[in-house]
Amino acid sequence: MASPYNDLVLEHFKNPRNTGRIEDADGKATEGSPACGDMVSLYLKVDPETKIITDIKFESYGCASNIATGSIVTELAKGKTIEEAKKITWKEASEALGGLPKIKVHCSVLAVEVLKSAILNYEEKHGLITEKVNTTEEIVRKRLKKVMNPIKGLDMVATHLVKEIKIKDGNVHIIIDLPENHQFSNAIKEDAIEKIESLWDVNKVTVEFTD
Repeated sequence: MASPYNDLVLEHFKNPRNTGRIEDADGKATEGSPACGDMVSLYLKVDPETKIITDIKFESYGCASNIATGSIVTELAKGKTIEEAKKITWKEASEALGGLPKIKVHCSVLAVEVLKSAILNYEEKHGLITEKVNTTEEIVRKRLKKVMNPIKGLDMVATHLVKEIKIKDGNVHIIIDLPENHQFSNAIKEDAIEKIESLWDVNKVTVEFTD
């Protein structure tokens, strides 16, 4: 049976560029869901003076298109400033691969989304956000949708783990409907804190588990 992928896509799938992770990343993000079949994490190193992306790596948990688009998007972004990298589109990524099957176009969208999320994470950590919106429960809940519940392979909001969110004077308190001694509680706690603490007006994030 003929492959639905062209030679360039297969090349990036078999020999992906910029794979792995950057432990001391300046910005990082994860998008997608293993339950849906595709998830990608992306890590950035940015020159503080020029704002050029000096290093970029990704980890893919998905199909050939997911790996290939992660590879090409990191290639497109490396060496660009963060402002230039923000302008990369999913169409540009798909075209750089010579096109993708229609059923796999969402992979290029996912790859660009995770790049923009990692850039946003960098900007938040370094106080570069110009449009400062006060943190609300809706914003916190939206961030928590990116925290996975490993038990079910979906996010912690979709699986109703978030019992309550309290915000007061820059402090965010999250109550999670899970025992504190559960095998995944620490991982969920760390991920939740990481997703929220970079918000510009958040001073402290605490996570409480139900008994």
